[in-house]
Amino acid sequence: MMAATRVSDVQGELRYDEPMSRHTSWRVGGPAEVFFIPTSIDDLSTFLAGLDRDTPIFWHGVGTNLLVRDGGLPGVVISATKMLRQLERVDEFVARAGAGVPCTQLARQCIRWGMGPSEFFAGIPGTVGGALAMNAGAHGGETWERVEYVRTIDRSGEIHERARADYAVAYRSVTGPANEWFIEGTFRFEPGFVPSLETLRTMLERRKTTQPLGLPSCGSVFRNPEGDHSARLIEAAGLKGYRIGGAEVSTKHANFIINRDDATASDIEVLIEHVRKTVLDVHGVELVHEVRIVGEVPA
Repeated sequence: MMAATRVSDVQGELRYDEPMSRHTSWRVGGPAEVFFIPTSIDDLSTFLAGLDRDTPIFWHGVGTNLLVRDGGLPGVVISATKMLRQLERVDEFVARAGAGVPCTQLARQCIRWGMGPSEFFAGIPGTVGGALAMNAGAHGGETWERVEYVRTIDRSGEIHERARADYAVAYRSVTGPANEWFIEGTFRFEPGFVPSLETLRTMLERRKTTQPLGLPSCGSVFRNPEGDHSARLIEAAGLKGYRIGGAEVSTKHANFIINRDDATASDIEVLIEHVRKTVLDVHGVELVHEVRIVGEVPA
């Protein structure tokens, strides 16, 4: 699989059969065949350029909004967030952030710089790279409303600068050039808008009181259907507290599924499907996953 890449050519860390349960917020998931942590963009480019063309590649952030099945991930998992942490002010209204920057950090720094609206980023779990990949949003704001352009890396290790117009963006959906991964985003904010640290604190406090943050979860499991909220539909279907194995629909927020008691990825996936089917049967509404489900089912 990796015959074209000599281990001596890369400076980063290579792990084999790495449990993905160590790298997901649900704390579940089978092994990654190869798990690579590059030290720099050049190191990452060298690694990618050396891979066989048919090697599956999975780009890993911090593992929020991700369910890895118990059979694990074939090919290569790349975890580059530790080195993509640059955050800088470009001009009065523009900030540039690496894909590994936590969204909460981006929000706080933009507020210090007086750039807004930026507070909503604090409501997004995970990193800038994940937010770019799925047009993550919170509190009425969405990531791609602020994007001016992005930088990506392709599977040959080449860097590209892409304008917003290169992507089709919708609610929790981003489609663009194939086999490219975000390494940086440049965000433009509005003149005359004064962001508020107090608003950010209120958002974080609301998140703390309404979401089960002390337990392993992925954040919101389902997208909100137009004109409604998935949590309301799930609760109205009587599913709060419903369990399969060690997985449970949160009693605090019905659109959260928590790893209550050593759940497997299978427990969680079966519970997700049960919730989806029950809401369809009760309300006639087809819920769509916000969580990304990847990997193989054990043989």
